[in-house]
Amino acid sequence: MDVTSSYKDLKVWQKSIDLVTEVYRLTERFPQSEVYGLTSQMRRAAASIPSNIAEGQKRGHPKEFVRFLYISYGSGAELETQVEICKNLEKLKDLDYSKITSLLQEVMKMLNGLIRSLKID
Repeated sequence: MDVTSSYKDLKVWQKSIDLVTEVYRLTERFPQSEVYGLTSQMRRAAASIPSNIAEGQKRGHPKEFVRFLYISYGSGAELETQVEICKNLEKLKDLDYSKITSLLQEVMKMLNGLIRSLKID
C-alpha cells in the first residue's frame, strides 16, 4: 500500500467501521447491568480495530503500519472472545451474533492478508 494514500481508502478500514457500527447496535440490546462490563469492553475492542489501522497508516512507515495492524488483529481476537462469552451467558445467548461474527471473520482475514503483504523481514 502506498503510505501517502488515506487509510479511509483501505477496504479493511471501511469494513471494520461497519463492524464497530454493528457492535454498537448489538450492545444497545444488552441489559443495563452490562453497561460497564461486556458492553464497554466490546465497544472498545471493536473501535480499536479501525483506530489502529488509521494510526498505523498515518505514521508513514511500513514497519510501524504492520505493528499497528497486529494491534488491530489482537483487538479483533479480543472481540471474538467477548462474543463467545456472550453466547454462553443466559441473558445474552439468544441475541443474533451472526452479522458481527461474519464481519469480524472478514476483517480478520483482511488484516492477516494486509500484514502478510506488507511484512518486512
